[in-house]
Amino acid sequence: MAGGPTRKISAASARAHTRIAKQKSSIPSGIFAKILLVVLTGFLAWGYQATRPPPPKTCGSPDGPPVTAPRIKLSDGRHLAYKEFGVPRENAKYKIVYIHGYDGCRHDVPISILSQDVIESLGVYIVSFDRPGYGESDPNPKRTVKSLAFDIQELADQLRLGSKFYVMGFSMGGQAVWTCLRYIPHRLAGAALIAPVVNYWWPKLPSNMSQEAFNLRLPQDQWTLRIAHYFPWLTYWWNRQKFFPACSAAGRNPAVFSSKDLEIISKGSSSQDYRAQVRQQGQYESLHRDLMISFGTWEFDPMDLENPFPKNEGSVHLWQGDEDKLSPVTLQRYIAEQLPWIQYHEISGAGHLVPMLDGMGEKIIKALLTA
Repeated sequence: MAGGPTRKISAASARAHTRIAKQKSSIPSGIFAKILLVVLTGFLAWGYQATRPPPPKTCGSPDGPPVTAPRIKLSDGRHLAYKEFGVPRENAKYKIVYIHGYDGCRHDVPISILSQDVIESLGVYIVSFDRPGYGESDPNPKRTVKSLAFDIQELADQLRLGSKFYVMGFSMGGQAVWTCLRYIPHRLAGAALIAPVVNYWWPKLPSNMSQEAFNLRLPQDQWTLRIAHYFPWLTYWWNRQKFFPACSAAGRNPAVFSSKDLEIISKGSSSQDYRAQVRQQGQYESLHRDLMISFGTWEFDPMDLENPFPKNEGSVHLWQGDEDKLSPVTLQRYIAEQLPWIQYHEISGAGHLVPMLDGMGEKIIKALLTA
């Protein structure tokens, strides 16, 4: 009998301990679930904010930079800033619209292209403009592959350049010339593409050739271009994050330039006087939008283009350095082979900065205007 009550008490005590243990174990699991939910929600909120670019600081707005350049107002209400060179517009025999490249602006007309002797002897007028989001031109959040061609057409019309004019573009500006050849060929008197950027995802490029050229890019640029093509909504975050290196061209990494390019850069220029203006409205609507458009899915393939001058009333020229690390020469050769109406000029020993080579500006202009 003496052992009975003790065993009953022990059993009751065990059941009490079990209940307490269950209560203790249930409290941490509930708290853990709440903590996990809060952390997950916070991470998603952070991720959402990290991928959202800030609004641009539009020129002329209360918190934006001042407007210092002449501008036209486009039909959709945006403004396009421009700069004029050469002989007076009304006296010009040849009128050229120049399209600047990535991370550039209206001031980036290479000095070598503007040989005063050539300009005066031929009667050349050149207008350069800030592409949307750069310099003092309003951003275009609705920008597409084709929209820049119609911006150029409106610029020409408002400046009264006539029914036909020439277009000349360098790097990403050279790539934009393809859109002019596609959408406004009837307005062109001639065209020059200078080291134009190639989209590795153009369907008519042989996949093995395109992949081989792509693999020559720096690893950080390969990732930058993949994101711009496959995940454009991550472009802002990728180019702002600090975990991995992003676009080398935006960071002005010397590794993307050839020895000849570096020699040209070492000579210096006056570009630093206006360099701050290039990105003054924000990087998303300038640098990042460029990447998404240039390496996104295009509405057409340049290799499907037909000769815009079937009666030889004009000409199209493509200038390319054979040591260019940004625009692969192998792809340019292939494009020129597929489009035999293009006059292809390959410069031995030249890198990406073809128009800055001594005397090259005169060759490009004379070939375009007198061919």
